[in-house]
Amino acid sequence: MDKWLWHARVVKARTSAAELVVTGHVRVNGERETSPGHAIKIGDVLTIALDRTVRVLKVTAFNERRGDAASARVLYEELSEGNQSSARD
Repeated sequence: MDKWLWHARVVKARTSAAELVVTGHVRVNGERETSPGHAIKIGDVLTIALDRTVRVLKVTAFNERRGDAASARVLYEELSEGNQSSARD
């Protein structure tokens, strides 16, 4: 899970992704997950509590490597209300 969060550019470093998970700031399909190595699959919904916002992402793909922002956006579908409305503007 920490690797996917890093590949999807939710966080800047993989260690930050692992810390997010360990401290209980990530839910998978509504269940709190505290293991950074937890396997996720396509269709899982991740709820991620960041500093000033909560993001809800549906996993749509995986990458072998961390790419640029455009390649990261294809890894998930944004389900958060706040980000959907700004995308439509």
